[in-house]
Amino acid sequence: MNSYGDARSSGCTPFEEELMNAMNRFANSAEAPDFDAPQILRRTRRRRTVGIAAVAAALIAAGGGTALATSIAGGGSSTSAATSTATNSSTPAATSTATNTDTTTMLYLFPDGQTVPIDFAGWSLDGAKTYLEKTQTTLGTVTKKAVKGCKPGSVLGVSPHAPKTVKTGDTVNFTVCAG
Repeated sequence: MNSYGDARSSGCTPFEEELMNAMNRFANSAEAPDFDAPQILRRTRRRRTVGIAAVAAALIAAGGGTALATSIAGGGSSTSAATSTATNSSTPAATSTATNTDTTTMLYLFPDGQTVPIDFAGWSLDGAKTYLEKTQTTLGTVTKKAVKGCKPGSVLGVSPHAPKTVKTGDTVNFTVCAG
């Protein structure tokens, strides 16, 4: 004789029988979940789109110069270069001369062989440093030069400049306005 009394005809002890009954009651009483698959899919796509848009906006905000330089490389038009100069310069693009543009333009050579001109004319030294970090080039010497009418700390020249190219890991020297 066991501790639960006599064995049942089903071969289960009273505890086992009560456990089975409880599990059956739970299984029969629980409602099946109702999934709205199309709504879940729409929500997932919306979240993914918002996430991608947020990342793209952050990259554009943080790397506006890189995106602009890439668009210049793709288009290759002088209008884009003038827009770049006007965006980053304290002086209008129309005041720069052809010789000035060459001494302030760095030709960045991408690993795939594509060359992008970056005109630093009128940029602040801090802006130029940030851009060098994005291109993974190193800031070399910074020479200050007294030029009448320029904004203190703005870039007057870059070395090496066009037509020489600069690639990742190279050192770039700047001449800035002393004020």
